[in-house]
Amino acid sequence: MPEKTDELLRAKINLETSKISWLDLQTFFARGQVVLVSAQIDLIEVALRLSHDDKEAFKQWLENGDVSYVQDSLAEKWFNEKKELWSVVVAPWVIVQDKI
Repeated sequence: MPEKTDELLRAKINLETSKISWLDLQTFFARGQVVLVSAQIDLIEVALRLSHDDKEAFKQWLENGDVSYVQDSLAEKWFNEKKELWSVVVAPWVIVQDKI
């Protein structure tokens, strides 16, 4: 049954994924609630693991550099470029990926 639940949750997360302007994420960035996912891994998988509070997977991604918090210099660059990113919300986090 858990596999079926994950399939449904994965589909729900996929439907909630969309492009968003970095300009619209400033409040979340200021609160430290934006998580950056590298282009090498699946945004949906990260959101799914985060929704399950999978600390081990998240810890491994952080150690590998696959997941990180957005640094000020990158945030400023994206702000100046009016960058659009793929995103999905797993409250309280906004997960973004620069894959556009």
